Amino acid sequence: MIKIQKNSIKSRFCRFSTMKLQFTKCLILMLASGFFSCKDDVVPKPNSQLSLEYPTPHYAALTTNCPFSFEVNSIANAKNYNCSYEIQYPKMKATVYLTYKEVHNDIDKLLRDAQNLTYKLHTLKADDIMEQPFINKDKKVYGMFYKVGGNTATNALFYATDSTKHFMTGSVYFYAKPNYDSILPATKYVQDDMRRIMETMSWK
Repeated sequence: MIKIQKNSIKSRFCRFSTMKLQFTKCLILMLASGFFSCKDDVVPKPNSQLSLEYPTPHYAALTTNCPFSFEVNSIANAKNYNCSYEIQYPKMKATVYLTYKEVHNDIDKLLRDAQNLTYKLHTLKADDIMEQPFINKDKKVYGMFYKVGGNTATNALFYATDSTKHFMTGSVYFYAKPNYDSILPATKYVQDDMRRIMETMSWK
C-alpha cells in the first residue's frame, strides 16, 4: 500500500511539474508574442511642451508716446524703457526685445550692425538662418525678418526702418535650455507675433 501511495504521489508530482513547465512555456510565448507584436507600435510619449496649445492671438495697437506704433498680442506684457520695449510672454518664458534708434546719416552702419549681430550670434550654433525681406511702401517700412534654426536661445530677429529717420530691431529670447524641438510651439507663436509687430509698424 505504501509503495502504491509513493508511486501515486510521484505520478501526481510529475504531472504537476509537466503542467507547470507547459504553463511557463506558454506564458513566455505569450509575453514574447505580445512584446514583438507591440514593439513596432510603441510611440514614445511626446514632451509635454510639444503639446502646449496657446490661445488665439488678439492684437491691439500699443499706446505710446514714442515716434512709432505697432500692434501687440493681448497675452503679452509690454514694458517701455525710453522707447525700447520688452514684450514679455511669462507662460512661454520668452521676451521680445525691441530697440529703437534715430537715424543720423548712419543708416548704413545701423543696417550693417543689425546684420552682423544676427550672424555673429548664431554662426556657431544655428543650423540655418532664413532671410525674409519686408516692404511696405505706403507706411515707408522696410526691413528683414530672420528665422533661425537649431538650438539657439534666439530663434527670430528683425529690423525695420524708413531709411531716413527711424530704425527698429527686434529679437526674441527664450529663458530655457535651448532645445528647438521642445520650444517649437512657443517659437512659432512668438514668431507670428514678431511678424505682426513688423507688419503693423508705422512711424510718427
